[in-house]
Amino acid sequence: MAAVVAAAAVRARILQVSSKVNSTWYPASSFSSSSVPTVKLFIDGKFVESKSDKWIDIHNPATNEVIGRVPQATKAEMDAAVASCKRAFPAWADTSVLSRQQVLLRYQQLIKENLKEIARLITLEQGKTLADAEGDVFRGLQVVEHACSVTSLMLGETMPSITKDMDLYSYRLPLGVCAGIAPFNFPAMIPLWMFPMAMVCGNTFLMKPSERVPGATMLLAKLLQDSGAPDGTLNIIHGQHEAVNFICDHPDIRAISFVGSNQAGEYIFERGSRHGKRVQANMGAKNHGVVMPDANKENTLNQLVGAAFGAAGQRCMALSTAILVGEAKKWLPELVERAKNLRVNAGDQPGADLGPLITPQAKERVCNLIDSGTKEGASILLDGRKIKVKGYENGNFVGPTIISNVKVGVNVPIPVPLPMFSFTGSRSSFRGDTNFYGKQGIQFYTQLKTITSQWKEEDATLSSPAVVMPTMGR
Repeated sequence: MAAVVAAAAVRARILQVSSKVNSTWYPASSFSSSSVPTVKLFIDGKFVESKSDKWIDIHNPATNEVIGRVPQATKAEMDAAVASCKRAFPAWADTSVLSRQQVLLRYQQLIKENLKEIARLITLEQGKTLADAEGDVFRGLQVVEHACSVTSLMLGETMPSITKDMDLYSYRLPLGVCAGIAPFNFPAMIPLWMFPMAMVCGNTFLMKPSERVPGATMLLAKLLQDSGAPDGTLNIIHGQHEAVNFICDHPDIRAISFVGSNQAGEYIFERGSRHGKRVQANMGAKNHGVVMPDANKENTLNQLVGAAFGAAGQRCMALSTAILVGEAKKWLPELVERAKNLRVNAGDQPGADLGPLITPQAKERVCNLIDSGTKEGASILLDGRKIKVKGYENGNFVGPTIISNVKVGVNVPIPVPLPMFSFTGSRSSFRGDTNFYGKQGIQFYTQLKTITSQWKEEDATLSSPAVVMPTMGR
């Protein structure tokens, strides 16, 4: 009976979110006892129903109930989206930088006004708590606010009088059509790393959100349209492998931004680069913490628990390993106690500290990793595999788990800086030459043009042309 009540509550929340936000792209009217809403494509400024015969179910991770369906866009639909980007590019690139800045200024205000609605969609589709979902949106909003500094970020350089009557100057130009492929774990933040930075530089953008969590990106597209972005400057397609291959291969796409797993990132970097595209790929990584005995005990224990279990560990910044040195090893019982006190529940429930994992397969993988640790001789100090959440018995929940005496490997994490600084990351955590946002983000989405300008103050005195290499300053 509790499960039935929970399912009914979920359906009511979907109706509330869908009808309150917008009925054109995630229609509440399509709900019935036997149907779920369909997510639309966004092509040439219009939310359009896909003609695809291949659809993917969207599940609420807290219940595993199907809450929507997303299409695998057809080849014709994907071609139409790129064609729309290509048509819109010349006029958008010629739009003054101040006008593009004004669109982004209006956009950041609309995101602020709708932040809670975007967060509700994230919690519904991804499972993270509402507070964490609001943080997801806010961190993306910070990148939009940073993009509003474009008049400083895109400044060029000059060198007057490099020689007599000659000046050098350089400035940045947009590339053309750019594309982004986003993961499931940050449905708002990571798309907002991509298309606002690309568009404020004068590019047009093709976005492919994760097929598991498309709702936030669709709402963000509507808000961008309401901010005055011209039709065709942002287009959205949905899909899986075919959509990724399409983006990597299409000759009109100049650059690809990707965040996700190592396997997918390596594939996209190799295939996109082979077709002459710029690619930036942030891939999987986990943080490791080393706790020294002179560390601040209270702060350290709180930070360890938050970093390990926030967002159910589904962050590239999640702390998967902590090495306690010397006397710090005695803190383990207190660490276990604090983790045990975390409240596991559906993300929209009051007081929830962490929600479910994204899919049953993700839950199974985590449980298998715990099993493998015990088989290698590790000790389980806190076991979250058997947790049951009342009213959400079908959810993908794994409680906080702490294992000791494990074999430690080494990985290089990706730090998440504020947007005025660019991302870093090395070795297997990043592929490409230029990273996300900050100064590097502007460089990734633009090309440098350098001009040598000569203005003679007097008529030439030479009567024949010079055919040797110029040697200025010799």
